[in-house]
Amino acid sequence: MSNIDADVLLRAYAYGVFPMAESRDDPELFWIDPDRRGILPLDGFHLPRRLKRTVRSEPFEVRIDTAFREVMQACAEETPDREGTWINDRILDLYCDLFARGNAHSVECWESGQLVGGLYGVSLGAAFFGESMFSRRTDASKIALVYLVARLIAGGYMLLDTQFVTEHLRQFGTIEIPRDTYRARLHLATLEGADFYRLPLDAGADDVLQVLSHTS
Repeated sequence: MSNIDADVLLRAYAYGVFPMAESRDDPELFWIDPDRRGILPLDGFHLPRRLKRTVRSEPFEVRIDTAFREVMQACAEETPDREGTWINDRILDLYCDLFARGNAHSVECWESGQLVGGLYGVSLGAAFFGESMFSRRTDASKIALVYLVARLIAGGYMLLDTQFVTEHLRQFGTIEIPRDTYRARLHLATLEGADFYRLPLDAGADDVLQVLSHTS
């Protein structure tokens, strides 16, 4: 799949497939089209009580789209809990191209000027595809997800695709749906418009929790 570029990638996402690499050092990519797809219903997002208290205390400075490549690189790092990664150099460059076009975004947690957690994903119409997240401090990736969900709700998004369901995501209300059901929802979402920046870039914990309170 040497002919993949940003346009091909967006068409693939609109159809419901996404690329991965076998490993960090493998230059080849292959398409993934799961039989069952993980989604996080935006109208059913569950914010655990303890995490809500942590969000309110604002332990990190949350920034949007200020360090996209750095977030991807952090997601690609091996950790004690993650020996391998599917993010190779081709994926890094492809998604940075999407970011330059406004079709990919990052949510970042900063502490004392250091990037300590975050996530990135792809935006297409009113659909957002969460790709990967990382955390170097307790709850950093979870807080990034909370801020992302609030931003998607405020921006009029209809679909948050998590690709797969993990225990980490299940606590927030992530569910699995059949491929055909997913594609129907995806089709409707890509026909609509959404605004990732409708929630102000400097939105703080109170703003985020207020948005979420209308869906709980």
